[in-house]
Amino acid sequence: MAQHNVASPLPGVFYRSPAPGEPAFLNEGDAVTADTTIGLVEIMKQFSEVKAGAAGTLASFAVDDGATLAPGDVVATVDTE
Repeated sequence: MAQHNVASPLPGVFYRSPAPGEPAFLNEGDAVTADTTIGLVEIMKQFSEVKAGAAGTLASFAVDDGATLAPGDVVATVDTE
């Protein structure tokens, strides 16, 4: 099975949920499409969605919720079909 690494498009802080106290967009083992939002990157009070980029199953997150990212940092891995 091939894997796709989901990279951060921007520097900032990674969030797995849309707002504090809300459920995560996804959990490991969930099915995704290329357009599925897996989290948000916040920089200077602006939030950008991080999309899966490939169809398959979310295998794992490479960073914790609230982690600081640089552009290109791997956020998650998707097992592609």
